[in-house]
Amino acid sequence: MGVGSNLDFVATVDLFIELTNEMRLEWNCTDVLCCIIFVLFIIAYILLGLVAWVHGDPRRVAYPTDSKGHFCGQKGTPNENKTILFYFNLFSCTSPSVVVNLQCPTTQICVSKCPEKFLTYMEIQFSYRTNKHYWTYYSQFCKSPFVKPVKTLSQVLLDDDCPTAIFPSKPFLQRCFPDFTTKNGTLTVGNKTTFEDGSGKTRNAIELRTAANRVNKILDARAIGMKVFEDYATTWYWILIGLTIAMLLSWMFVILLRFIAGFLFWVFMVGVIGIIGYGIWYCYQEYSNLQGRPNSHLTIYDIGIQTDISMYFQLKQTWFAFMIILCLLEVFIILMLIFLRERICISIALLKEGSKAIGYLPTTLIYPVLTFIFLSICIAYWAVTAIYLATSGVPIYKVISPERTCKHENTTCDPEIFNTTEIAKACPGAQCNFAFYGGKSLYHQYVPTFQIFNLFVFLWLINFVIALGQCALAGAFASYYWALKKPDDIPPYPLFTAFGRAIRYHTGSLAFGSLILALVQMFKFILEYLDRRLKEAQNNVCKFLQCCLKCCFWCLERMVKFFNRNAYVMIAIYGKNFCRSARDAFNLLMRNVLKVAVMDKVTDFVLILGKILVAGCIGVLAFLLFTHRLPTMIEGPTSLNYYWLPLLTVIIGSYLVAHGFFSVYAMCIDTIFICFLEDIERNDGSPERPYYMSQSLLKILNEPSMQTKKH
Repeated sequence: MGVGSNLDFVATVDLFIELTNEMRLEWNCTDVLCCIIFVLFIIAYILLGLVAWVHGDPRRVAYPTDSKGHFCGQKGTPNENKTILFYFNLFSCTSPSVVVNLQCPTTQICVSKCPEKFLTYMEIQFSYRTNKHYWTYYSQFCKSPFVKPVKTLSQVLLDDDCPTAIFPSKPFLQRCFPDFTTKNGTLTVGNKTTFEDGSGKTRNAIELRTAANRVNKILDARAIGMKVFEDYATTWYWILIGLTIAMLLSWMFVILLRFIAGFLFWVFMVGVIGIIGYGIWYCYQEYSNLQGRPNSHLTIYDIGIQTDISMYFQLKQTWFAFMIILCLLEVFIILMLIFLRERICISIALLKEGSKAIGYLPTTLIYPVLTFIFLSICIAYWAVTAIYLATSGVPIYKVISPERTCKHENTTCDPEIFNTTEIAKACPGAQCNFAFYGGKSLYHQYVPTFQIFNLFVFLWLINFVIALGQCALAGAFASYYWALKKPDDIPPYPLFTAFGRAIRYHTGSLAFGSLILALVQMFKFILEYLDRRLKEAQNNVCKFLQCCLKCCFWCLERMVKFFNRNAYVMIAIYGKNFCRSARDAFNLLMRNVLKVAVMDKVTDFVLILGKILVAGCIGVLAFLLFTHRLPTMIEGPTSLNYYWLPLLTVIIGSYLVAHGFFSVYAMCIDTIFICFLEDIERNDGSPERPYYMSQSLLKILNEPSMQTKKH
C-alpha cells in the first residue's frame, strides 16, 4: 500500500471519528418521560376501546329504533320480521321540536311492510261492518292488535293506539316515506294531489312532502344514489387509470424539476410583471378616456358611499389610484427580484438538489403509502370507538310536545306508564318517545368525557404519524446531504434506517411535538363546538371575539406546524430532544430569516404549480374522455348520468396523489435547506473545514476557493 493510500485511509478514519463525535447524541433516547406518557395514553386508549366494545352496540346505529327504543329487524326479538320504521302522523314532523330534539314528535313503530293505499280510521270504522279485511290490513300499523275498531277517533288520538290515516309509501333507509311521483309537473302521492289526513282536514302532497323532508332531507337521494353508483361502476377502471397516470406525471415532474425549476419560476415572474404592466396601461387608458367627461373630476369623498359600485369606475380618481397602486407593486416586485436574486438562485438550486436527492432515494416516494395506511388505521379506530361509545347504555325516553308548549318538555319519562302520569294530563298530545342511549352508572356518566378523550388521543396519534413520516424522511435526506461522495457514500436503506432510528430513539420527542399541535387543534374544536351551540345566543361583540379567537388559533396552528417540522429535521440530524432541536432550528432560521422567506415562497409556488399542472392535465383528459370528445383515439364510458362526478373524482384524486408526492419533495427541500445552512455556519470552505454541499450548490456561493468534501 502506497503513502497516498495510507494518508487517505487515515483521513477517512479521522473524519469518521469527527462525525461520530458530532452525531453522538443521535443514539440516545430523547424525551423519555413524554414517551412513557404517550405509551400510557395509547394503553388507556386501547382499554377505552375494549370497554366501549363491551357496553356499546353498533346495531343501534344500523337499525332504526321505535318509540320504545326497540330495534326494527333485530333477530331474536318480536320485531325480527318488522324491519321498517313507520310514523303515525308524519305531519307532526314539521314541528320546531324536530330540530331541537332530532326526533319527530309522533309515535313510531316497526312494521313488516309500508302502506300501499289511502285509508283513514274513520273509513275503516264504516267499512268494517261490510268487509273485515280492511281492518285486518289497517291494524298491522297499530301499536297492538285489536279485534275490531271500537274506539272513537278522539279516543284513538288520546291513547295513540293507531294512526288516524295511512298513505301509499315505500321503504327508504328502512323507514316508510310517502311514494311521491310527478305527473304533468304536479307532485302527487299515490296518483292523488289531495287527501284526508284522518282528523277531518284535507291535505295536499306538497304539505306531506315538506313534513317528510324534515325527517329526511335526502329523500330524493334514492334515485340520485343509484345513478351515482351506476356511474362509478362504469368508470371505476378509468378512474384508476387516471390516478395511475397522475402518479407517473408527479414522478416525472419531480425529476424534471432538476432541469426546469429555474425556468418555471422566471417565466412566472415575467408573466406577473407583464400582467401588472398591462394593468397599469389599462388604468392609464381609462384615466385618459374620462378626460373632459362631466362629473369625472369628482372625488370619492364627494359622492360618498354608493351601493352601485360602477359609479366609482366613472371617476378619474379611481383609475389614478389603481394606477399608482399597480406601479408601486410593479416597482416592489422588480426591486425584490434585483436585490434578492442571489437568494432566489439559492432556492432554485435547492429545488434542483432536492430532485437529485429523490432520484438517488426513490423509495422515499413510496413512504406516503405507509403514512396513508397508518392514518387509515387511526381514523378507523377512532370512528369505531366513537360509535360504540355513542351506543352505550339503555334507552332514555323524553317528553316531546308537538307545539313545544308543555313545561315538562325534554324531561325523562317511562313510556309504559306515561299515559297514567300527571304529565300526560297536563300536556295533551305530548309523547314519551325514545331520545338516546344512556344510563346512570359511573361509566355512562363519563361517556361524554370518554368521547373527548377519544378525540384528543385521535388527534395526538394523527399528528404523531405525520411527525414520524417527516422525521424518517428528514433522516433519509440528511444522510444524502452529509454523504462524502454522492451517491457512493449514501448508506444502504437510508429510509428504513431513519425510520427505525426515529421509532427507537425519538418516539418521545415526536410525541412531544405532536402533543403540542394536538392541544392547539383540540382548542380549535372546542371553539367551533361552542360557536355552533351558542350561535343564536351570541351578540355581535361575542361573534367578533369568536372570529378573532378562531383566527388566532389558526395562525398558532400554522406556526406550530412550521416549527415542529423544522424541529423534526434537527432531531433526525443531531438526535437531540425536542426542545433543544426546536430551539436550534428556530435560532438557525432566524439567523437566515430572509433566505427562509424566499426559499419558502419559491418552493410553495413551484409545488402548487406542479399540483395544479398534474390535476389539470388529468382533468382535461378525463373531460375529453367522459364527454366523448376522443372517439377517434379511444372509446370512453357510455351513457353516464353525471359525467362531472367521476370527473371531479379523478381531478381531486389526482391532486391528492400529486400532494403525496410533493409532500415528500417539500420535506426533502426543507431538510437540504437546513443542512445547507448548518454547512455554511459550521464550515468555511477551507481545506481544514470544507463544505459538504454538492458542486451545484457550491457554485451559487461564487467563491472558487471553497472546497467540498469530495476527496
